[in-house]
Amino acid sequence: MSLFKNYYKTHDLGLLILRVGIGIMFTIHGYPKLIGGPEMWAKVGGTMKLVGLNFAPVFWGFLAAVAEAVGGQLLAVGLFFRLACALLLGTMIMATIQHVSSGDDFNAYSHALEAAFLFLGLLFSGPGKYSLDQVLFPAPRRLY
Repeated sequence: MSLFKNYYKTHDLGLLILRVGIGIMFTIHGYPKLIGGPEMWAKVGGTMKLVGLNFAPVFWGFLAAVAEAVGGQLLAVGLFFRLACALLLGTMIMATIQHVSSGDDFNAYSHALEAAFLFLGLLFSGPGKYSLDQVLFPAPRRLY
């Protein structure tokens, strides 16, 4: 039945819209953390204690801020896409753990959990053909 056929002609356009929209939102969300300095980074990085990493909270917080701010920009343009998705996935997993361990209800941690699922899916799907990764690192042509 033609109703159930999958043509996927707009697959890459959909990925572009998703990448740019989510990338801009995470850049806006992460930028204040990035410019917040060591005090902000220590606060954000303190979450790592929940998984047994009690050292260098400033480093972990800085890494989370870079993952959100710079990773959002990389996501939007599709450059080093899978690395950006992996860093954002890790950040969202830690944000979810932090909210759950604080006893927050589902509405408080649902955004971080949803974003984690989003980045996990994007990690597998890739950036699509309208990305800098596709331009700079094209897949080798198959000769068969």
